[in-house]
Amino acid sequence: MEVKAKKVLIIDDDSRNIFALKAVLKAKKFNCLSASSAQHGFDILADDKEVAVVLMDMMMPDMDGYQAISEMKNHPEMKAVPVIAVTAQAMVGDRERCINAGAVGYISKPVNVDELVLQLKNYI
Repeated sequence: MEVKAKKVLIIDDDSRNIFALKAVLKAKKFNCLSASSAQHGFDILADDKEVAVVLMDMMMPDMDGYQAISEMKNHPEMKAVPVIAVTAQAMVGDRERCINAGAVGYISKPVNVDELVLQLKNYI
């Protein structure tokens, strides 16, 4: 029996973060796509209906993760895709701010891979 690919879309403006996340997730048998901006991520979501979850960097130029999640929640075809916030902001209240913005999960950088995989398994 073939296991359906588990597509994760990583939206992050830093190519090093994308490279690191892709490497660890690929090792855990996740199929990863990546975008360097929220708009590029939206284009991928429009084209690929197999994306199961989005890992969203919250601090990006142009459109940050909070704005991007809001855009997704207001779009009929994207609003059902769960978003896990990935951020270097780990101050008191940041997790709540991400969840209140519409994220289903929150991971602080540097990423704890085991915690990330646990959260991804909730949605894949």
